[in-house]
Amino acid sequence: MRILPIAAILFSVLTLPSLTAEEARDEPGFVPIFDGTLKDWDGDPVYWKAENGNLIGEVKPETLLTRNSFIIWRGGEVADFELKLEYRVSSEGNSGINYRSVEVPELKWAMEGYQDDIDGKDQWSGQNYEERGRKFLAYRGQSVVLKPGQPPSIARDLGDRAELQKKVLKKDWNQVHIIAKGKLLQHFTNGVLMAEVVDEDDEKRRLKGLLGVQVHVGPPMKIEYRAIRLKRL
Repeated sequence: MRILPIAAILFSVLTLPSLTAEEARDEPGFVPIFDGTLKDWDGDPVYWKAENGNLIGEVKPETLLTRNSFIIWRGGEVADFELKLEYRVSSEGNSGINYRSVEVPELKWAMEGYQDDIDGKDQWSGQNYEERGRKFLAYRGQSVVLKPGQPPSIARDLGDRAELQKKVLKKDWNQVHIIAKGKLLQHFTNGVLMAEVVDEDDEKRRLKGLLGVQVHVGPPMKIEYRAIRLKRL
């Protein structure tokens, strides 16, 4: 197994307590991008609202989706950055945090690009999935290298997939930390590195783009986000 140079970097794996709004605002270098309203956020009002300081996406029996729908942050594109937020998802929920993404022409509130996956069924949480693109880039527990025209190559194991899933809290708030630096993309949940991608496909990778969060095709569901803050690098 080939070890990447970045493997020598040490990361904390401690589960962190939930942040208060004041703590989130005081975090050095991070700027809140959700103020408890939909200011700077653009999504279908059938599915998205701001309530009690949370950004809420909800699919009801009478509003089932025929395709995934996003609420997009209109504060500008992100290139190298860190994003931190908290989420809580219903047991049937399926969502994701898109970054360095683009809007799909002629499909309103649709996105294409990297995604930190979220679900309530213990299947996909933390993986790197490319929406409307190359699809599964790194499953939870994998550090992979992407080469042009080749399937993902596993560079190292980050841990057992099922054991890592146990770090994800069910029906409670989870902390997400996404780091994107050049071709390196890392997904942390509750302080634990879940998936890592080194994207060396010059043609297909994106080095900048939009942020957004998702409600997914499927059964009725609810996803809540809060304490969303961004640090540009």
